[in-house]
Amino acid sequence: MRIGMMADLYKPHVSGVTNYIALNKRYLESEGHEVYVFTFGDEYYQEDEPNVIRSPGLPISDTGMHFSLRYTRAARRTLRTMDVAHVHHPFISGSIALRYCRADRTPIIFTNHTRYDLYAKAYLPLLVDMIGVAALKAYLLSFCRSCDLVVSPSAGMKDVLKDMGIDVPIDVVPNGVDIKPFLDPIEPLERAEFGFQAQDVILVYMGRLGPEKNLSFLLRSFAGIAQAYDNVQLMLIGVGPTKADLQDQVKYMGIEGRVRFTGLVPYDQMPRYLAIGDAFVTASITEVHPLSVIEAMAAGLPVLGIDSPGIGDTIQDGVTGYLIPKEDLAAYTAQMVRLVVDQKQREQMSGEARKSVTSYAIENTTQMMLERYQRVIEDVSHRKRSLRYRLGHLFSGSQK
Repeated sequence: MRIGMMADLYKPHVSGVTNYIALNKRYLESEGHEVYVFTFGDEYYQEDEPNVIRSPGLPISDTGMHFSLRYTRAARRTLRTMDVAHVHHPFISGSIALRYCRADRTPIIFTNHTRYDLYAKAYLPLLVDMIGVAALKAYLLSFCRSCDLVVSPSAGMKDVLKDMGIDVPIDVVPNGVDIKPFLDPIEPLERAEFGFQAQDVILVYMGRLGPEKNLSFLLRSFAGIAQAYDNVQLMLIGVGPTKADLQDQVKYMGIEGRVRFTGLVPYDQMPRYLAIGDAFVTASITEVHPLSVIEAMAAGLPVLGIDSPGIGDTIQDGVTGYLIPKEDLAAYTAQMVRLVVDQKQREQMSGEARKSVTSYAIENTTQMMLERYQRVIEDVSHRKRSLRYRLGHLFSGSQK
């Protein structure tokens, strides 16, 4: 099968969607399929994998995105040879898919990875003020109706899409995670490398340092804990546009010695970093399918989060971690205290967390997606044959 992954941005940009595409591509290729990534950016970027086809675009500030509404001629020619097009961003890549793939009757599958309503408010507030969330919803509805299949990575996000007025069938297929490196026996990094003590309770966050992740809320909660417990530390793994602001907040709160910013960490080293921790903490309410949470659970970390689509689908309250019903600082801090002081409960949750993530294994989720690919290819092929039959019948009839 020849599969075209269509994405607005790809490596070297770091994100959950980028990681998922790269991982899914590798696994599909190991199964004998040909997978191409169609994206934008520097055509001379030194690729670390085959079949990444970039078209030039206008750089958008320092976001890593490039704006364009067309592919190069060579990219279009290759796209026409795909058996199925899998769109991972609906606006640029989605509109291009409709233009090129519809003309060739190439099946289009769209996975909605993002809470675009919440991300737009975080990153493009002026745009939201000008066109309104209603316009974003209207575009998504029109686009989804034009696809052959719409996929949601979680049941919670499927409900969000339905609430937004998306009235087409939606399949739930989790984004796969390569959980084996996290489940295997791991040699953790030395705590002393980060200034941690053996008796410290280390809370870990891993992910983008961006406004949509609600990290200021997380820091306010941790600051209260740090005043009461001398042995609690927080490690923030990742990079992003709000890093400098978060460092300023840490300094203002007087907890500089209790919070470590690791910066960008090579993905293959992530299991060793997570193995340092005792629990994983996140305050994000914009997740659709929280890969970092799943990876942390695979590494045996109980998770503290706020009940929202994606997060609420992943954490079992009181079993694999704690879920706060809403964005309530006092309630969140109280549950953080429970994680810190109850070592026995943490250890019990650790075992349950490891067991719960097997359903997200890339081997399972990729097979689920392959079944969808095959189904839409057969459905579109059937429609093509029916159309040819009807046209042939009409034409033959007109000759009589």
